Amino acid sequence: MIKLNRPLCVFDLETTGINVVHDRIVEMCFIKVNLDGSEITKVWRVNPTIQIPPATTKIHGITDHMVKDSPTFKDVGFEVSDFIRNCDLAGFNSNKFDIPLLAEEFLRADIEVDMHKVSSVDVQNIFHKKEQRTLTAALKFYCNTELINAHNAESDVRATLDVLKAQIDRYQDLPNDIPGLSKYSTRNKAADFAGFITFNKENEEQFSFGKYRGQTVSSVLSKDPGYYSWVQNADFPLYTKKILTAIRLKQR
Repeated sequence: MIKLNRPLCVFDLETTGINVVHDRIVEMCFIKVNLDGSEITKVWRVNPTIQIPPATTKIHGITDHMVKDSPTFKDVGFEVSDFIRNCDLAGFNSNKFDIPLLAEEFLRADIEVDMHKVSSVDVQNIFHKKEQRTLTAALKFYCNTELINAHNAESDVRATLDVLKAQIDRYQDLPNDIPGLSKYSTRNKAADFAGFITFNKENEEQFSFGKYRGQTVSSVLSKDPGYYSWVQNADFPLYTKKILTAIRLKQR
């Protein structure tokens, strides 16, 4: 049984693609598990304001026509932020994709949400550390259940929550509280979610890419101030740019 100190929102996004910078959400589902074990499910269908590639439609079944009259993320963003406020988050591959993309959508909509104040549990990382499988295989392995309607947001979220519960029951060495699960399922601690800025052993922000890989952000900005402008004008997530700006401002 999962030990909760505050509500847990298990969620999944269906999107126009897998690029955190350029792609957009077309459907999202959140199952909020309250402290008393009760659940609230919310599903939003979203107009991404960009075309959904046919190859992506083949995966989740959502077409441009199906979302043309749907609200944009900016229209529903405050409702989403209110729903997840004071909650921890969990998902399948959520640390690498869903949380960074959700953070980008909030920034694009000018909605301030401090995602760093939540504990995040990535069920896929737990599964990969234990069994090395996909969500469909995880559901079959842990719950002996077939995943129906894969890549439907609500179906994937329900499967993720069921797998997480089964993982808690199966592994006696697995923490059952959200902070512990968050630590266990986090591979690399990142300042910006997308992983371009991580933390070294001294808990200092460092670049994880390019010519300054492994060097602290503060030292790079001191010796090469132009690198800040390059990142700001390059194809990086908005949240990465925001974190970089915050570090730069602390130096002044």
